[in-house]
Amino acid sequence: MKTKPAQRINIITLGCAKNLVDSEELLTQLRANHLDATHEAEGPAPIVVINTCGFIETARQESINTILEYAEAKRSGWVDKIFVTGCLSHRYKDDLSREIPEVDGWFGTGELSRLLNEIGTDYKRELIGERLLTTPGHYAYLKISEGCNRTCSFCAIPLMRGRHVSKPLEQVVQEAKNLVNSGVKEILLIAQELTYYGLDLYRERRLPALLTELEQIDGLEWIRLHYAYPSKFPLELLSVMKQSRKICRYLDLPLQHISDSMLLKMKRGITKSETLDLIHTIRDIVPDIALRTTLMVGFPGETEADFDELREFVQQVRFDRLGVFTYSHEEGTAAFHFKDNVLPIVKKRRAAQLMALQEEIAFDLNQRKVGSILKVLFDRVEGDFLVGRTEFDSPEIDNEVLVNATGCFIRPGDFAQVKITHAEAFDLYAEPVDNFPKAPFL
Repeated sequence: MKTKPAQRINIITLGCAKNLVDSEELLTQLRANHLDATHEAEGPAPIVVINTCGFIETARQESINTILEYAEAKRSGWVDKIFVTGCLSHRYKDDLSREIPEVDGWFGTGELSRLLNEIGTDYKRELIGERLLTTPGHYAYLKISEGCNRTCSFCAIPLMRGRHVSKPLEQVVQEAKNLVNSGVKEILLIAQELTYYGLDLYRERRLPALLTELEQIDGLEWIRLHYAYPSKFPLELLSVMKQSRKICRYLDLPLQHISDSMLLKMKRGITKSETLDLIHTIRDIVPDIALRTTLMVGFPGETEADFDELREFVQQVRFDRLGVFTYSHEEGTAAFHFKDNVLPIVKKRRAAQLMALQEEIAFDLNQRKVGSILKVLFDRVEGDFLVGRTEFDSPEIDNEVLVNATGCFIRPGDFAQVKITHAEAFDLYAEPVDNFPKAPFL
């Protein structure tokens, strides 16, 4: 056994929920080796591990700024060692190691064992499927695969995460059971591409079969799906969702654009007509579903006509949830060979116009919820309010439901039936149907 340092280790996580799961696995390994490890704790820590994101320019800059901040802390004597891992490190560690010599070690994705060895401890294989959570104890992210086989021309994820690798179904189910046994009530399934799950292991898409297995877990109340690729979408998934008592009527379906010329240049493998047909099919089979999407503006060659078509599409389809980001010119991607010819000010204007339109749509959709009774899972107390979510909302990115906490016996982690009394564009205000929640609510 290697010598174990007694110093405190603080893990900093940047980027998406997939990175958060990686940090939780690192935290689990460190604690199991009897190390004083924390996640984003306040106060100084002699050893810092920064889990970086490198998806787009803004994410890269945030990661670099964080590394530089801790490099300065090391020069000032507040930090002894800095280790950097994650997507940014995987892709740019050679360049960054020359520019930021204060970092003691750079590690790519999939190099957890090597990182642990550098810290001075061992990787415990018996902990596979075990995880200490950094989220509130009643919900957790569950990564069912790593990497991506898609060839979208704008995306650098395959360069950093590699090709798609599914976890065996039995391993995913066991990890879900472990989470539920620890108190988790909601599991959020994440992957770069959920609907591809199983093709590499079983030569068929196995997400519907996985969901059927997860639904049998006693104590698990909500299962939420993130990042379902629209091309070759497995329609049998909708039948499983419709019949389920536990799968949230919620689907994160990143579309990126709707103009056929843009979809072709983006290498999305789908047309406008096919996209509209898919949305109509989803809503026909699961009428009460909440659809979230992500759109990109400013891709090379995007004209005002392309953007107008995208804006009309958003107005027509009326997504329940929508996010927008501006195109980032990523070296190594197919789109890097295109001229990045949409001005930054135009990209920002288009993004702002879409979000303003979505705010109007969201406000109207929320007004229609006033007077309805919804099941809510409460996440936290904030000021005078209990803050929770319906099955139509994912943590941190979607609508929240606020209930006055005064005289209310609901606690974080409780489900409660509430009546919506007031609505804004991105928040719902409610009062409990019963002051003290019964458990479970059906």
